[in-house]
Amino acid sequence: MPRQIFELRISLSGVRPAIWRRVLVPGGYTLDRVHRVVQHAMGWRDCHLHSFEIDGVQYGEPDPDGELALHDELEVRLDAVVGKGSRFHYLYDFGDWWEHDLLVEDARTAEVDERCPSCLDGERACPPEDVGGPQGYRMLLAALADPDHPEHRSMRGWVGADFDPAAFDASRADTLLRRFC
Repeated sequence: MPRQIFELRISLSGVRPAIWRRVLVPGGYTLDRVHRVVQHAMGWRDCHLHSFEIDGVQYGEPDPDGELALHDELEVRLDAVVGKGSRFHYLYDFGDWWEHDLLVEDARTAEVDERCPSCLDGERACPPEDVGGPQGYRMLLAALADPDHPEHRSMRGWVGADFDPAAFDASRADTLLRRFC
């Protein structure tokens, strides 16, 4: 049977300018592997809980205490729950509440030598972990943009001198996807 490839556009909700990635993912990946693709493509460090919502059904790591009603992401293949044109959601960090909108832009048969997963494109850096969600990220960006802001120095020290919110390196994300997914 030919291998199916899904082209996904991953957009981080609640932030402007837009932060997004375009990735290729094998349709046979289980949702736990799709989770790793989102993590590496976006630039997250996988430090927090996550879940998917597809057609009103929640998927993720089963909660041993039974407090979260999640279907086991290890048991569900991407191609079994979505197709071309489908939209679904990925939530990362239940404290900061980073919502991601995923759109299946294309579904096609893989080329013989096509390597997947891969990152094709994207824009802007991923927000730092534990910044406080979209609102905290807006406050961080305001502080970084204004050298006279009372929190400019402390925020710059917290994120590091190299953090550039406008930067994104698709080839680095692609290397991470190939190495860890």
